[in-house]
Amino acid sequence: MKKRKIERVVRVALAGNPNVGKSVIFNNLTKGRQHIGNWPGKTIEKKEGVCRYKGYEIRVVDLPGTYSLTAYSLEELIARNYIVEEKPDVVVDIVDASNLERNLYLTLQLIELGVPLVIALNKMDLSESKGYEVDPSKLEKLLGVPVVPTVAPKKIGMEELCEKILETANVGKVKTISYGSEIESAIKRIESVLKKDPEISSAYNTRWLAVKLLEEDEEVVEKIRSSPVSEDVKRIIDEEKVKLSRKYGGVDLEVLLADKRYEVIGGIVEKAVRKGKVEYTFSDLIDKAVLDKVLGIPIFLAILWIMFQFTMLVSTPFCDLLGDFFAWLASLEYLHTGNPVIDGIVFGDYGLLNGVGTVLSFTPLIFFLYFALSILEDCGYMARAAFVMDRIMRKLGMTGRTLISMILGFGCNVPAVYSTRAIPYEEDRMVAILTNPLMLCSARLTAFALLAAAFFGEFAGDVIFSLYLVGIALAIALALIFRRIFFKGRISPFIMELPDYQMPTLKSVIIHMWWRGSLFFKKVFFVIVLGLLAIQILGSIEWRTFRWIGVEKIESSVLAAIGEFLRPLFTPLGWDWRLVVAAIFGFVAKEIVIGATAMLYGAGEEELPVILLSLYTPLEIYAYMIFILVYVPCIATVAAIRQETGSWKWTLFAVLYEVVLAYLLAGAVMFIGYGLGFR
Repeated sequence: MKKRKIERVVRVALAGNPNVGKSVIFNNLTKGRQHIGNWPGKTIEKKEGVCRYKGYEIRVVDLPGTYSLTAYSLEELIARNYIVEEKPDVVVDIVDASNLERNLYLTLQLIELGVPLVIALNKMDLSESKGYEVDPSKLEKLLGVPVVPTVAPKKIGMEELCEKILETANVGKVKTISYGSEIESAIKRIESVLKKDPEISSAYNTRWLAVKLLEEDEEVVEKIRSSPVSEDVKRIIDEEKVKLSRKYGGVDLEVLLADKRYEVIGGIVEKAVRKGKVEYTFSDLIDKAVLDKVLGIPIFLAILWIMFQFTMLVSTPFCDLLGDFFAWLASLEYLHTGNPVIDGIVFGDYGLLNGVGTVLSFTPLIFFLYFALSILEDCGYMARAAFVMDRIMRKLGMTGRTLISMILGFGCNVPAVYSTRAIPYEEDRMVAILTNPLMLCSARLTAFALLAAAFFGEFAGDVIFSLYLVGIALAIALALIFRRIFFKGRISPFIMELPDYQMPTLKSVIIHMWWRGSLFFKKVFFVIVLGLLAIQILGSIEWRTFRWIGVEKIESSVLAAIGEFLRPLFTPLGWDWRLVVAAIFGFVAKEIVIGATAMLYGAGEEELPVILLSLYTPLEIYAYMIFILVYVPCIATVAAIRQETGSWKWTLFAVLYEVVLAYLLAGAVMFIGYGLGFR
């Protein structure tokens, strides 16, 4: 066999369905030598890494998980365009051996692309536990591409996979699969015309183009629109459509090709898989309870409660240590410059170090929250939570897909708003976008953690959990109202393949936790510091003369004037001007709320609770937390809403309705609390 000479660098793309173990294999191969960012111009995560093996540098790109390579979703387009345009040396398709029939659909589409392909037949142990015996050598023969059995969590098959990657990169072998004489005849006719255009034939696999043109793929149709052979191609497609329509009774060609793929898959599975006695798996037994109509929702709420209790209890000692560290740092005289203005801005009681230190002291809280969320994602529970809630949400005229973006909102509302792109119907998508900012994100959590610990002691975790429930309940209630008033129409279908439960690997969980948590640091240094600096400056300028008076005289400052002007609106809620100003600047970033509060009261992370306890009651602080939970989203979330809705009208509506709702709810908390005898 003729070999194709390659350099010592091999470019590999990892493809596969969601939940097939792709991330684990990626981490096994790259061993921490990886970079995580976003695809250019997109909000979808892009992971790249390096694997060094036998003198070769294997550069690995982890493509978004997809079930197919059509042009329906952003993930599918990213995966397909990378393979088509970037032309990696090898594509590794990770296939779930326990769900072979579903996974091979993507495999056939990768074969259609004509790419050098290797199959990592993952979860072989799970397949055996389900009573399926997959013959890798027979599967390899039937598909015509290398097949490597793997068990990713145990790192079984990783070295063999690297061997096959190098072998395939050198050989560059490409296989085709027949879909029957009639369809193959149509494909060959279209191909023969496409090959007359050297620009098209040199840039793309003509067989793949022919298949996609038969399916009327809009992206591919656009690619050849300017080609000199486009008219001939269109004429042949029209002729072949008539022939195939007569042969198959008028069936849509996209449906016909999908049926043909599944016919091929059925034949492969029949020959390569032997089914033994099927027994209940561990996943099946857990799902009996987790997906139960009665128990499912209480279990979901209990898991959320445990997650938030874990986050609070485990992170508290670390948060206290960081708070002590920043208090010690501020006390170091030799760090002071001797310039009273600079020292006041940075080290004073109202200084930046106080505000930033208070925010950063809650870093462990953010990381432990992401640690818990990563465990729930990697073990397979998140998909089940959406499935369970779909039953209730569908009765309310919504889709369970909305819950996925809601749960993502616990981390950050910005990626959660962008995640609504996966919702197919515009009505459901708009509802999800407008209600997502009601989720208690990690930014708000930094403020709530300190306030809850100070005013509610050992019940702090329960109080924060109640805020999460309020956010979820409000999102569902508002979604129902918006659905009835603004977005009447059909409900998105919700079909989800539930992954098997698996033990999350510590490495994978820590990588996800670090990537998400590290965004908090970027936000602190590029957004929060600027916001707190603005508070410093406005708090140091006398409001009548606009002279610099220093932040120690903050009561006479522009900042105080702004707060006092707005304070009458919040008098029924019992706030002074400082809490009003902290809430206003929370529009920039919600972490600023607690940092600004520390600066405005001239207190650090340890002293602030003492000061607040002397000024406010638990009822007033709970109302304040309700207001911060619901009111105007941060500026980054507003920008995301504008981008996703494409409308300033809906963006302003989201801001205004949340401010009004926040005020009414905070007032209701005070009114009901006083009525019940709380003070």
